[in-house]
Amino acid sequence: MSVRLQKFLAEAEIASRRKSEQYISDGRVAVNGKTVTQLGTKIDPDNDIVTFDGKLIKINKNLIYIMLNKPEGCVTTTKDQFGRKTVFEYITGIKERIYPVGRLDYNTSGLLILTNDGDLAYRLTHPKHNIEKTYIADIKTPPSKEELDKLRNGVFIDGRKTAKAKVFVVKSDGEPIKLKIIIKEGRNRQIRKMCSSINHPVKALKRIAVGALSLDGLKKGEYRYLNEDEIKYLKML
Repeated sequence: MSVRLQKFLAEAEIASRRKSEQYISDGRVAVNGKTVTQLGTKIDPDNDIVTFDGKLIKINKNLIYIMLNKPEGCVTTTKDQFGRKTVFEYITGIKERIYPVGRLDYNTSGLLILTNDGDLAYRLTHPKHNIEKTYIADIKTPPSKEELDKLRNGVFIDGRKTAKAKVFVVKSDGEPIKLKIIIKEGRNRQIRKMCSSINHPVKALKRIAVGALSLDGLKKGEYRYLNEDEIKYLKML
């Protein structure tokens, strides 16, 4: 059975599918001894010999799927040039190389999926799949109906209008005011920028769900393996 070369690289944990495409374009990948730079090239994983920077590539069949309740004050990268804490410091005893699916910024907490299944990671983060992500945003003062409608209908951030969102006030008394915001996009710091655009900057932000998958009592800094039903659900999205 033939597969696209970038998918094979992702499944072999070389990099994400998008990054693998860059490696192919850069001429760092060879098939049966010949450098391949054409994206979309298909290979036979059982018979073709694939190398990356001269090293033989094999697919790791032991796929890992983890849910972490990411705390604030850490980054979703394997290393940080400023020496900040990473999400991988909360995960122990895993020999396989896993990657975060998407990102949560340094000051945002909540649900983060980590896996070595490159194909699943690609599908969960690609905009065309329109997967809902649910956040709770703390703001200081109550927004007006007009301001909420702006968020629901789309606001301009970074020169582009956001897609329609679902926005609900889940706590309106005292401080902070809490908004539940559901989006299908994944732009950089999107929720924070959306709220700032209506003059209600976010004081705290937490992602509580990806699709129907939720934290369900998982404490900050804790992680667990996804069960078979959850993995099947994610693959069906």
